[in-house]
Amino acid sequence: MASVLVLGNASDAWADLVPGGKGTGSETQVDGGHKDQKVSATAGAVVFDRSKNGSGDSVGSVAPASGDWTPPACYYAPKYTPAALQTYKESIWGVDSTGPQWDAEQRDKYVNGHPYKDFNKDKAGNGYWWDSYVAEGREGDPGALDCTKDVFWVDTGAAPPANIPQAVTPQVLAQLAYAEIRVPSTKVNLAPAGTTKVNLPTWAWLDAAQFRPVSVTASVPLLGVTATTTAEPFSLRIEPGTADAETYPASGVCELAGDRIGEAFAKGKAEETPPCGVKYLRSSGDGSYKLRATITWKIHWTGTGVAVPRDLPDGAFGADQDVVVQEIQSINR
Repeated sequence: MASVLVLGNASDAWADLVPGGKGTGSETQVDGGHKDQKVSATAGAVVFDRSKNGSGDSVGSVAPASGDWTPPACYYAPKYTPAALQTYKESIWGVDSTGPQWDAEQRDKYVNGHPYKDFNKDKAGNGYWWDSYVAEGREGDPGALDCTKDVFWVDTGAAPPANIPQAVTPQVLAQLAYAEIRVPSTKVNLAPAGTTKVNLPTWAWLDAAQFRPVSVTASVPLLGVTATTTAEPFSLRIEPGTADAETYPASGVCELAGDRIGEAFAKGKAEETPPCGVKYLRSSGDGSYKLRATITWKIHWTGTGVAVPRDLPDGAFGADQDVVVQEIQSINR
């Protein structure tokens, strides 16, 4: 079913808040005697501001570092006024496609007062019917099927039911924005670059200018609710791609120090131990090792009524790069 919101008793000024705006075709008059209603396909849905997000061909989405949480792929937000829900429901009942028993149960629920009467027309202008949406770009995500609640009513200014965790709140908006975060590729600088030697410490570091905090803001203009989710680089994990290697530090995790991770190699440091890097103990032969570099991003959010940042699960984004390791050749006389 098309996700359409019909707005009753709304001022023309409100239309300027809708992406597309007034007079662009995103709002149209509807028939049926409700000439004051306007239709918008986006007003009740979540809108994202990605202007401060990562960009470019190399960016990717962060994955929650812990495997027991994922951002919601669907959510509930305003979708219908009372008259709009009546039009929507009666269009289904009129074709008898869902069976008489289901139709009767629906009529009892939304028309006969168990618990709603006449589609809540007596509350027109003082609330909306909420229904499910699928988050943009996540239509194929298994979580898109998690929102199975039937249409429900929320009064203007009231919080949605607490037993519906995907109903839009500042926190849910923050979680939806989490899924939109994009961060740069994690290809690290190496010295020696590309080809190194057995037992030679290889320095690793990141260009700090590429790893600035990024953020995405999610909002529902109709509700005046917003949340901004921010990701900040925290540490780099190096996995050499073979057990025959040692990392610096031994944990393989190089933490952010000021505005950098690791330290760029410079002349005169050949005898020093790199603060971040790797030492291969065996040649890669005719091939190469797949060194994997993964950045951990600390993620937090603020939003409507939430001025002090609150944490969300850490995110991670990694990439592989080839490292050729050669034996040091020597000549015996």
